[in-house]
Amino acid sequence: MRARDTIDPGLADPTALALRALVWTIGEPARAERLLALTGLTPDDLRARAESPAVLAAVLGFVEDYEPDLIACAAALAVAPAMLVAARNRLERA
Repeated sequence: MRARDTIDPGLADPTALALRALVWTIGEPARAERLLALTGLTPDDLRARAESPAVLAAVLGFVEDYEPDLIACAAALAVAPAMLVAARNRLERA
């Protein structure tokens, strides 16, 4: 087991983690377009409401819904995939 997998998912700041996932998501044009198409968000929504728990939860939900993205995003952010899932859950309750 890697050290990053032993971190309690509840300890990560869900907003910071989701913002990092957003940056990762929009870093690839095709993935960014898919995010907008599937969530109904617009570039203006992302700019204006990037720190909104609802928007960040939608971004994490988008990442979570496609397992290859979930795994790749978690690897890029050096966190366990469960931390992204836990962050979405916390943001949905915010």
